[in-house]
Amino acid sequence: MAVIEVNKDNFKKEVLESEKRVLADFNASWCGPCKMLKPILEEVASNNENIKFVSINIDDEDELAEEYNVSSIPCLVVFDKGNEVKRNVGLISKDDLENMIGEE
Repeated sequence: MAVIEVNKDNFKKEVLESEKRVLADFNASWCGPCKMLKPILEEVASNNENIKFVSINIDDEDELAEEYNVSSIPCLVVFDKGNEVKRNVGLISKDDLENMIGEE
């Protein structure tokens, strides 16, 4: 599954109302660690049909970043049935990302 670009107009539908767990990547185009994380996210997303991956550019979507208390990026937030269940701030390895999105 591809990583979906999300904004304030489709956040509720794509993230909060999703039937699947969602990993939201809060990022920015100027952020070095975000750029390093992007191919890792794309690889894990392509091999994982059980979770939806979304990308949120905090420069364009500052209201969403503020609402979810994103003060450092990259910030990965896992949502399950509209509720935040996990969060990671900073660059993360592929193995740690796979562990983060695994079902409890």
